[in-house]
Amino acid sequence: LRDPDLDRLGRWVLERHRDDPDISLQELLAEAMERRHSAHPGEVFITGGGAHTFGNFKREDNNRLPTVRESLRESINLPFVRMLREVISHITYQQWSDLQAVRKDDDDPRRRQMLDRFIERESILFLSRFWSKYADKSDEERLETFLSGLKPTPGRLAVIHRYLFPDADFDTFAAFLQARLPQGAPGRKAMEKMYGQYGPDRYNLHDQGYLARVHPLELWLLGYLGREHAPGLGAAIRASTTERREVYNWLMRTKAKNARDNRIRTMLEVEAFSELHRRWRQLGYPFEHLVPSLATALGSSGDRPVALAELVGIILNNGERQPAVRVTELAFGRDTPFETRLSRSPVRAEAVMHPAVADTMRQALADVVNNGTARRLQGQYVDAAGRVLEMGGKTGTGDNRLVLGSGGQKVKSRALSRTATLVFFLGDRHFGTLTAFVPGDAARNYRFTSALPTQVLKSMAPVLQPYLLEAETRWQQETAMATRVEATDATLTPAPPAGPAAPAGASPADAPAAQ
Repeated sequence: LRDPDLDRLGRWVLERHRDDPDISLQELLAEAMERRHSAHPGEVFITGGGAHTFGNFKREDNNRLPTVRESLRESINLPFVRMLREVISHITYQQWSDLQAVRKDDDDPRRRQMLDRFIERESILFLSRFWSKYADKSDEERLETFLSGLKPTPGRLAVIHRYLFPDADFDTFAAFLQARLPQGAPGRKAMEKMYGQYGPDRYNLHDQGYLARVHPLELWLLGYLGREHAPGLGAAIRASTTERREVYNWLMRTKAKNARDNRIRTMLEVEAFSELHRRWRQLGYPFEHLVPSLATALGSSGDRPVALAELVGIILNNGERQPAVRVTELAFGRDTPFETRLSRSPVRAEAVMHPAVADTMRQALADVVNNGTARRLQGQYVDAAGRVLEMGGKTGTGDNRLVLGSGGQKVKSRALSRTATLVFFLGDRHFGTLTAFVPGDAARNYRFTSALPTQVLKSMAPVLQPYLLEAETRWQQETAMATRVEATDATLTPAPPAGPAAPAGASPADAPAAQ
């Protein structure tokens, strides 16, 4: 490694191969599960374009240094955040041949390319948000919505009016200020000065946004929507190409290299998460986008129950993704001359996970039931012979809140939702998901954890057990029938035709081969 501190995960793998060149993948994965990551919540993580902190569910975990296996078994948050950071750093290191130069050398031409991509991404992101805010409103409603979020001052209102209505005469301009500032409108001379001072050609869009204390692209979109009739977001993005570049010209001109470093770090993270998303999609991740933040390591709100269940199914199937089948056969006109049966053609499974990884994950999930947060499920399900079924699972609790703060201190917390999830497998052929979910502000009234869905699955044993036994019996019958059919086919297979007899005295090698 050129700079091992940038890729700790890659360095660890190389060191293990150096120490033991014959180590197998299964052994390497077993050792990886014993790597330790701090659970301390005191670190500030620079991720998702800002500074984030994370907490553990139980405070007594804060000073621990657990292994990966222990973190999975006991649902400890901070180690997973740090694991994901290692993964993102590893992907970033793979994507860039000289990562240190891109991050530090301000003269490296690739930095300009990264900044261009950052500008394109962030400007479109902001424009899309503003579009959602204003697109379905009339001109008057848009203006009221915009102004309702501002503290009105003569200077700010003057800049806004002169930009949005550049052809308005002075009397219209003065009436606007007087209507918005009934007790504090400036005198006529002051308004005449502002009318000329903030004319549409006096400042560029970035400066006008600064003077009005609003995002320049929000100001531009209001003006654009006032000029165009029923445009689409795509048209607005295309029409704003010059303005979007103009708004970020300061980033290229500033002497503060740190500002560029921060944006480049953000784009490196975005591109790494894009690659991670591509890999997750192969494992059934259901969404078209992945939030580029280390917060993605926590909670279940970024996934769907059916996708989580599918992931457990991949693990059970030794890394193969089997197609989801709801209907296997259709029958029409039973017991009539026109009886018709339609059956589904078999679809081959797709290998999406290395079997050694799947096996390691299966053992880890079983450990969660045997020794961890889902241990109340031990011994609850049995097979037809009365043997306890192997079970595995993963629990997770999400208390999702919008936290508002000032000066680093939490001022207000608003509940968004509360979730508690259990993904599980029962034996070799059954798996699923149970989720408890309360949306909106009502979530603040609930304190349930993942113990709830775990207890539900335990309590469902008398209901599910007969279905499991019936499915096992049917599977055994189908397997036995398939074995008999294969044996019959082998018995009925005709022998290959014999070739012409070899001449007397000829060796077997002289006989013509059967075709």
